[in-house]
Amino acid sequence: MNRWVFRFGVVAFLCCGQPGHAELANAIKAIVNDAVITYQEVELLNQQTEDLVVRKFRSSPSMLEKEINRMQTENLDKLVEQQLILHEFKTAGYSLPESVLDDLVQETIKNDFGDRATLTKTLEARGISYEKFRQQIRERFIVSQLRMKNVSSEIIISPHKIESYYLAHRDDFKEEDRIKLRKIILSKSSDPNLPDPRKLGEEIVSRLREGASFSQLAAIYSQEEIKNREAVWYDRSALRKELADPAFTLKAGQCSDVIDAGTEFYVLSADEVSTAHYKTLSEVRAKIEQTLRGEERDRLEKKWIDKLKKKTFVQYFL
Repeated sequence: MNRWVFRFGVVAFLCCGQPGHAELANAIKAIVNDAVITYQEVELLNQQTEDLVVRKFRSSPSMLEKEINRMQTENLDKLVEQQLILHEFKTAGYSLPESVLDDLVQETIKNDFGDRATLTKTLEARGISYEKFRQQIRERFIVSQLRMKNVSSEIIISPHKIESYYLAHRDDFKEEDRIKLRKIILSKSSDPNLPDPRKLGEEIVSRLREGASFSQLAAIYSQEEIKNREAVWYDRSALRKELADPAFTLKAGQCSDVIDAGTEFYVLSADEVSTAHYKTLSEVRAKIEQTLRGEERDRLEKKWIDKLKKKTFVQYFL
């Protein structure tokens, strides 16, 4: 069919009125050259991503609506980009041997489904034919390989760029005061039959200063639900003030006096202490490089997709 006749037919279809419920699945959301992206395809992708959006923004209906609209737009764009890349694969004269596709299909079945029987049941539940499943694997592989060829392989992050980023974002790598603590928690109680928690705490402190094992005493006396025998790193800001102030007077190897923290008494022991400082470039180089690679990947991909759009017919129908 002549593609211009095809496009005219699509526009005429869309102008005939709002489709009914049965027709909605086949309603057209976009055309990329002669490939059609349907409402159903977009909705299937939306269903895979909307749960995360709903959980994140459920407390704010206005934000939720905004984020769902953004998600739907992004998902349509993803499908358009996929068709642009597939069209580029075809027009560039590339091909994917059937033997390679057979191997990819078998590997996917083994890794994702275990065996052919499980695959068949899963595809039936999803309403997808085996041929469609095979086509999806083919398209995913083509898209990933062309992205790698045109985007990932072009990314080069120089040491100078990493150093410049470090200097420009130095505050992002500032660490506040930190302390590696062990805790014994003694709950307050009005029951006269229970030991006085403050006196018990003072006895524990006395034994610790005589050389007793903190872990052993915590296992015996600490009344927290999960007894914290292992030391844990805490930023100053992560501790309540009534705990942070005495904790950060300790040196490594020291234990605190009994600390009154409202409904509980605490005994703390410091394993290590780290004062506020900037992380060195060597400590954060890998993280910076990862960030810059992500930014460069996004830039190159946008440039590549924009180039494909300029030479391919693309039309959205909202």
